[in-house]
Amino acid sequence: MSADKPSGKPLTLAQVSRLRFRHLQFLDILGKTRNLRLTAEQMHITQPAATKVLMDIEEMLESTLFDRLPRGMRPNELGLFTLRYAHAALDGHRKFVDEFSTLKQGGHGHLSIGAISGSAAHLLIAAVAELQRLRPLLVVKVLEQSSDQLITWLAERKIDVMIGRFTDESQRAQFQYEKLSGEALQLTAGVHHPLRGPNAPGLLELSHWPWILYPPSTALRKVTDDIFSRTGLALTSGIVETPSFLFALELLQSTNMLSLQPAALVDKYVRRGLLTRIVADLPDRMPDFGLITLQGEPPNSAVQAFMDVIRTLADQSVDGLEAERRAR
Repeated sequence: MSADKPSGKPLTLAQVSRLRFRHLQFLDILGKTRNLRLTAEQMHITQPAATKVLMDIEEMLESTLFDRLPRGMRPNELGLFTLRYAHAALDGHRKFVDEFSTLKQGGHGHLSIGAISGSAAHLLIAAVAELQRLRPLLVVKVLEQSSDQLITWLAERKIDVMIGRFTDESQRAQFQYEKLSGEALQLTAGVHHPLRGPNAPGLLELSHWPWILYPPSTALRKVTDDIFSRTGLALTSGIVETPSFLFALELLQSTNMLSLQPAALVDKYVRRGLLTRIVADLPDRMPDFGLITLQGEPPNSAVQAFMDVIRTLADQSVDGLEAERRAR
């Protein structure tokens, strides 16, 4: 049956259930090689046997998946869709085997976490420390990046969970969001910056100084851009874009540049006399950040344990801030 001439007959679960693990392996290899001979060699079968396997798969699905060319195979639209399914299914099998083996040997699995910097990173450090106390054999991988990159990695299943923000409202259809906390901001500069002191400079004056900005796709950059765009002002004295706080720290210390940074990042450097806060009438809060997971996919035990820990810590942090405000 040709994929170009749909019969209107829907695929059933009974048909898909006939696909075995070896069929998925075959499709995955054929999708990479686009060649029956090479696929047969990697599957350790003869080429006629490989031809029969493909015919069996196409018969089960009642659809032609590959166009037969003189020098190879080319997947059609249905073929490409089936190859993606086979690859995802095999990836799920591999993940199951890895985690099952770890648990069987007395371990507690693997966990890959993506997180933005600032308050989220500080909360993450506390959560990982507590998780290691509760599950000392858990292998934790942490990646720090901007939310737009983390969302991509989460969709590709390169990480299990992320702490960050949506960068586009359309992402709410694919991902589950759970608020953790807000985030304070601080205009920051080197300790010898001419604007240091009790007098708050206006936006016009700030716009004439060089700035260090986060990349355009980040939430913090949008906050900075909005500050000036809503008043019709533009930065006029040079801009450096970087997602790296450590690079920004070195640059702030060696130049007269300004930067709007998460307060959680800069507090300890201000206390140590390495940076200074610039008093200014600017927004002092970022949008909330939270836990983001794939929609419709129940978390495994390691992810669930991490989420439970970081929720508790986030609640304690909020309670502490409220008590501090009341004490004032």
